[in-house]
Amino acid sequence: MFEAVLTGLYMVVAWPAIGYLFLGVFIGLFFGAVPGLSGLVGMAILLPFTFDMAPVSAFAFLLGMFAVTTTSDTVASVLLGIPGTAASQATVLDGYPMAQKGEAARAFGAAFTVSAIGGVLGAMILGLSIPIVKPLILSFAQPEFFMLGVLGLAMVGSLSGNSVSKGLLTALLGLVLSYVGYSINGAVPRYWFGASYLLDGIPLIPLVLGLFALPEVLELAIRNTSISRVDRPSAEGGMRRGIGDAFRNWWLVLRCTVIGSYVGMLPGLGGSIVDWVAYGHVVQSSRDKSQFGKGDVRGVIAPETANNAMKGGAMIPTLAFGIPGSASMAILLGALLIQGLQPGPQMLTTKLHITFSMMWTLAIANVVGALLLMVLANQVAKVAFIRGHLIVPAVCMFVFMGSWLAGNQMGDWVVLLSFGVIGYLMKQGGIPRPPLVLGFILGPIMENALFITDNAYIGLNWLLRPMSLGILVMIVLTIFFAVNSARRRKLTPGDIQLGEPTRADPTISLSMGLAFLAVLILALAPTISWPGDVGNIPMLTIAPAIALALLVIFQSWCAIRRARDDGGDAFPLRGELGPAAHFIAWLLGVVAVTYIAGQLVALPLFMALYLLVWGRCKWWFALAYGVAGWAFLYVMFDQIIAVMWHPSLWFF
Repeated sequence: MFEAVLTGLYMVVAWPAIGYLFLGVFIGLFFGAVPGLSGLVGMAILLPFTFDMAPVSAFAFLLGMFAVTTTSDTVASVLLGIPGTAASQATVLDGYPMAQKGEAARAFGAAFTVSAIGGVLGAMILGLSIPIVKPLILSFAQPEFFMLGVLGLAMVGSLSGNSVSKGLLTALLGLVLSYVGYSINGAVPRYWFGASYLLDGIPLIPLVLGLFALPEVLELAIRNTSISRVDRPSAEGGMRRGIGDAFRNWWLVLRCTVIGSYVGMLPGLGGSIVDWVAYGHVVQSSRDKSQFGKGDVRGVIAPETANNAMKGGAMIPTLAFGIPGSASMAILLGALLIQGLQPGPQMLTTKLHITFSMMWTLAIANVVGALLLMVLANQVAKVAFIRGHLIVPAVCMFVFMGSWLAGNQMGDWVVLLSFGVIGYLMKQGGIPRPPLVLGFILGPIMENALFITDNAYIGLNWLLRPMSLGILVMIVLTIFFAVNSARRRKLTPGDIQLGEPTRADPTISLSMGLAFLAVLILALAPTISWPGDVGNIPMLTIAPAIALALLVIFQSWCAIRRARDDGGDAFPLRGELGPAAHFIAWLLGVVAVTYIAGQLVALPLFMALYLLVWGRCKWWFALAYGVAGWAFLYVMFDQIIAVMWHPSLWFF
C-alpha cells in the first residue's frame, strides 16, 4: 500500500499531469468565485477535453478544478453575501457580516487557511479510510437518509435566533417548493400551473441567487453604501489575523475536518448538509455564542473546513462502490468509465495507485488554490470599501448570467426576480432564508427515502433501527436545546439571526406570514385528490407548516403591539419599499430589452445606464464600464462557455 501511495504521488507531480493540475486549479478558482458557476458546471465543461488524456492527467485536470471551487466560493460569500456554490451557504452567515465590519481580509485569511488544511486532511482521510468505510456506508439505508435530512432541517431551523418557529417554517416551505414538477413516485405533475417550464421543478441556482444575491444588491443600490459599514482606515483585522484565527482554533478545524469527511461520504446527502452540520456544531459547542450571525470568525472556519474536507469523503462511495454521491461525482464516475476503469475492487487493488493519485491531486490542489487566493485576497478585500453603485452593475451581470446557465430559459430569470423580491422581504422581516434553501435541496432526497422506507417497513418500525433511533435522539435534543436557548436569551444580544437584521420589521414579518399561510392552504387543497404515493408526503409537510405559519403570524402581531405600546414605529422600513420597487423595475427592464435585443445588448446597456442615472457617473466612465461588460459576456459566456442566448427580435 505504501508503494501505491508513492507511485500515485510521483504520477501526479510528473509532467504533464502537474501542468493539467495547475490549469484545473486556475479554472476552478474562477468557477467557484462566480455565483452561478460551480464545480458541477466546470466538470461538465472540462470532461470532453479529457477523452484523449492519460488517466492520471485527466483526473488531475478534473479534480484540480473541482477541489478549489469550495475555496474560491468564499469570495462571493464574504464580499457579497451570495453563496458562491451550494457548499458555502453557511459561510454567508458570519462571512458577510465580517465584510460589513471591514474584516473581509481577516475572513479570507481564516477561510483560505482552513480550506487548505481541511482539503489536505480530507484527502488523507480518503486514503486512510478506504479499507474501513464499507461497513459504515452500507449501514446507512433509506430510513437513515430520511432521518439525516430531518436532522439537517432541524439543525438549520434551530439556528434562527429568537424565532425557531420562523426557521422551521421556512425549512418546511423549502420542502413544499421542492414538490413542484413531476413527483418522484407516480410521475404526476404537481403545482405546475400549466407551465411546462415547471414540470422539471424550480431550478436551484436562480432560486438561491434570488434569495441571497438580489436582496444584498438591492440594499447596496438604494442605500448607496459600500459593503463595509466602516471606513477603511478604521477597519480592523487583516489577512495575518485571519491566518492566526485558523491556527488558534486548531481543535475546531480538526473536528470539522472529521465532520466534513464522514458526512461527505453519504451519497446524495453529504454535500447538501455538511456546512450546516459543521456550523451547527460550532454554535452548539461554543460557550460564547453572542457573535454568531454577526461576524464571528469561527462561523467561517467551521463550514469552510468541512466543505473542503467533504471532497475527499465524497469520492469514497464513487471509487469504492460506484455510487456517485452527487452530480459532480456522477461526472467523475463517467470519466472513470471513459478511461476504462471500473469503480469497486479494481480501484482498491490493481488500480490503487490511481486512487492515491486522486488523493494527492486533492491535497496539492487545495494547497495551491489557497496560496493563490491568499496572494490576491488583500486586493480582493478592497472591494468591500468601494462605493456600492460601482459594484451593483457587475454583480447584476453575474447574477443574471449565473441564473441563465441553469436552463437557458427566460423562466430562469422569472424565478430569479420572483425569489429576489421574496428574499428581500424575508430579510427585512427577520425571516431566515437559509432553511428554505436547505429544505428545497433535501426535499427530493427525503421524499424518495420516506417513500421507499414506508413500503419496506410496517408502520414506524424503521424508527427502531439503531442508526435511525440515534439520529432521532439527536433531532429531539437539537430542537429542545434550541427552544430552551431561545427562551432564555429572548431579545438579548446573544441571538443568532442567520444573517438577517437583528431588528426585524414586524409589519413585513406579519405580511410574509399571512402570504405563506395563504400559499400553504392553496398547496394543501390538491393533495387530497392526488394518489396516496404522490400526495401523502406533501400533505404531511404542509400540515405542520400551516401551524407554524399561524404561530409566526401571532408572534408578529404581538411584536407590532409591543412596538406601538413602546411608542416605536411598527413599520420602520416603509420608506425603503418605494426605492426597492424602483430598482426591481429596472431589473424587469433588463428582461424586456432581452426579448427585443438579446442579453448582449440588455445587460451592458443596464450597466451603463445604471451608472449614469443611479451612480451619477460621467458618461465616458459609464460607457467604458458597459463596453467592458459586453466584452466579458462575449468572451466568457459566448466563446468559452458557449451559452444558448435568448433569441431576440432584432439581433441575436
